[in-house]
Amino acid sequence: MSNLIVFVLIVGYVGLGWKFWTGFTRTNFTPSLLNRIALSLLWPALFIANQSYRRNFRKALKG
Repeated sequence: MSNLIVFVLIVGYVGLGWKFWTGFTRTNFTPSLLNRIALSLLWPALFIANQSYRRNFRKALKG
């Protein structure tokens, strides 16, 4: 059962990270490759901690 939970978490992390990556142009962030990589990999922590990031994350997902 715990393997299933870990699998679902990994799929969710990668899936939402990919969706953010593809929708990055709809955000207010500076369009550099380093910025795009960092913000895509750190999305869970930034989503929890930063209201501005949450708004931009939702914009990116609304494709």
